[in-house]
Amino acid sequence: MADSDTKIRLIEDADARGEIAQVYDEWRAKSGRQQVPGILKCFSHRPDFLRDVMRFSDTVHFSEGHLNRRTKEAIASWVSWLNRCPY
Repeated sequence: MADSDTKIRLIEDADARGEIAQVYDEWRAKSGRQQVPGILKCFSHRPDFLRDVMRFSDTVHFSEGHLNRRTKEAIASWVSWLNRCPY
């Protein structure tokens, strides 16, 4: 999603410097993906809070528990599709 499509000014991957660049690099290393999703970039002006969001997401979404990760991701994908959400 381009920055012009949002009300929040996002820091794009190519424009990230300093601590936010480090957080983006940490996310890319852990996820194996190249582009940080816009939903995370919403927090780009608060790298400390973005780290907390990522830690929470790892705990809730990407850990094994009552539901395994595959099931959680399938549910998230289905809900996103129902809401016409690109995430």
